[in-house]
Amino acid sequence: MALAADCGIRHVAIIMDGNGRWAKSRGLDRTEGHREGAENVKRIIEASRDFGLECLTLYAFSTENWKRSKEEVEALMELLCLFIDINLDDINRNGVRLRAIGRLEGLPEKAREKLLSAMRSTANNNRGTVVLALNYGGRAEIVDAVKAISRDVASGKLDPESIDEKSIASHLYASDIPDPDLMIRTSGELRLSNFLLWQLSYSEIYVTDALWPDFGREQFKQALESFKGRKRRFGGV
Repeated sequence: MALAADCGIRHVAIIMDGNGRWAKSRGLDRTEGHREGAENVKRIIEASRDFGLECLTLYAFSTENWKRSKEEVEALMELLCLFIDINLDDINRNGVRLRAIGRLEGLPEKAREKLLSAMRSTANNNRGTVVLALNYGGRAEIVDAVKAISRDVASGKLDPESIDEKSIASHLYASDIPDPDLMIRTSGELRLSNFLLWQLSYSEIYVTDALWPDFGREQFKQALESFKGRKRRFGGV
């Protein structure tokens, strides 16, 4: 039995934090930390496939990250393009489906087009799904869901009295994907940082002091195994 199934996990979400600190501790430019972080994305995607995860969601670029320097943002977008160019063949070969959530229309045209092309290329793969959260914010997602619901009400498609949790969830960016069972955050920070605010309501949380470039296969395995000992009560006793 695959590790993920043995642990009772279908979907893991990761806040990939610590690239900048990893670089600083080595006297390197922050861009080098992001470059090494991108290499680790490839390793963790491979591990998630080997562990038998159905879905892996990675917080790659938030709506708040635009506040960073122009040079750093440009470097991050170029790394996204480079990651797709280098890894798309392997992603297809391994049967992984690539998806993205967020306000993708706000991405630079080159990055957006490469991303959309990669999503089309992998759309029929069925050996696991990797979701990249790009120009993503949990509050922005809920705002966009409310706008979509409002349009459905205005057009007569939806009775406002029938709106419930299920109908709200159905208007989120990737409503067909199950909520994460486990959320992992690297670098030791103890906050959600506006990530999947609706979907993480009952997810288990695992925080490690390892910086993202150092979060390897063994640490990933430990995070999954920690889930086995937890009792998910969902408000019960």
